[in-house]
Amino acid sequence: MRLGLSQVPERRLVFGPLSVEDNILLGAYTRFRRREVEADAQALYAMFPVLQDRRKQPAAALSGGEQQMLAIARALMARPRCLLLDEPGMGLAPQVCKEIFRRVAELRRERGLTVLLVEQNAKSALAVADRGYVLETGRVLVSGTSEELLANRDVRRAYLGRERDT
Repeated sequence: MRLGLSQVPERRLVFGPLSVEDNILLGAYTRFRRREVEADAQALYAMFPVLQDRRKQPAAALSGGEQQMLAIARALMARPRCLLLDEPGMGLAPQVCKEIFRRVAELRRERGLTVLLVEQNAKSALAVADRGYVLETGRVLVSGTSEELLANRDVRRAYLGRERDT
């Protein structure tokens, strides 16, 4: 974290018995300026209002989507330069997944945050990515800009569910 990296692990891994607020504050454990930490927490509550509403509740009481928001907020409390997201859409309802990816795009655009994203939903990932790498059993099959991958006929057929060229 001190090197500017924060990770949101697969399956979120929030601290269930702890409150939402305590989970968020844990993300700032390497920071010592209390006012800045409080200001950052308030900014994240503004980004994810449901967390503000539920901040005193145990993290385990949150839905999967809310836990994903909490895991992202916790990671952002470290003020990373690079955010590592491992399957942020896993197990989430389509609308919640769409909201998570919208927030990721917003973080990149507004904060200049570098995001390394691992995601099986290729369409969602490429919508927010500059570059993409298609992996199969640990090998890179295809790589390129998002536009190149979205235009690649083989990628569209295998990963985006489009049989015909459009």
